Amino acid sequence: MLERPLVMGIVNLTPDSFSDGGAHDAPDAAIAHARRLLSEGADILDLGGESTRPGSRAVDADEELRRLLPVIEALRDCGAPLSVDTCKAEVMQAVLDAGADMINDIYGFTQPQAIEAVVGSNCGLCAMHMQGEPRTMQDAPHYDDLLGEVGGFLGRQARRLREAGVDARRIVLDPGFGFGKTQNQNYELLRRLHELDAHGYPLLVGLSRKSMIGAATGRPVHERLAGSLAGALACAARGAAIVRVHDVAATVDALKVWRAVEKGLSA
Repeated sequence: MLERPLVMGIVNLTPDSFSDGGAHDAPDAAIAHARRLLSEGADILDLGGESTRPGSRAVDADEELRRLLPVIEALRDCGAPLSVDTCKAEVMQAVLDAGADMINDIYGFTQPQAIEAVVGSNCGLCAMHMQGEPRTMQDAPHYDDLLGEVGGFLGRQARRLREAGVDARRIVLDPGFGFGKTQNQNYELLRRLHELDAHGYPLLVGLSRKSMIGAATGRPVHERLAGSLAGALACAARGAAIVRVHDVAATVDALKVWRAVEKGLSA
């Protein structure tokens, strides 16, 4: 059992991500940002070479790898696991060969050859739930049974990975806040996160700076720190094992206080 959720620091290598697109799309800037997140206490780094914000357009594998590979090469001996946020089998194989430690797939390894690309490695795998695909996922998301449908999909994909030969200890599941869900559905999912059937696998959650934070606070993207911290703590209290965040130092401090409340300062 983890003493606290692990903190996954976000490193966007894209010009169009919703929060910090363009800020770290040059390799040197991305590497410096990643090292700063490590100094602030990040346990894992999550590198993304393609934006998955609502309405985003896909980039081809060559462009995604052009963004990712120099950064992976520079960071592979940084002492922390490197996760890569991608859904393309070709990219998965290339980044694993380059030294990545984890694949974080918003499609939950449903795309062609995705499972085949990862099954032979020892990397961690995060399967996320998304209704639809990034360009259209927020058009009109609908669920008859939100937790049942999200948990059911995650369970099926974990089972598919296991049947392909993946060790259960490699699998993490993500309910996909903001991916094909209305704001009310996002908050129902967060409120009832402890009820979600994760089939015994650790949960990774990411709601840092997302529109669900803006919906509750009325704040623009770069004024959502306090709301993002509140969301991270709500996830921690409901059993999340990994929180994926932009603001690592503040999240680390917030989790230290949360743990002190739960366990005492000497724990």
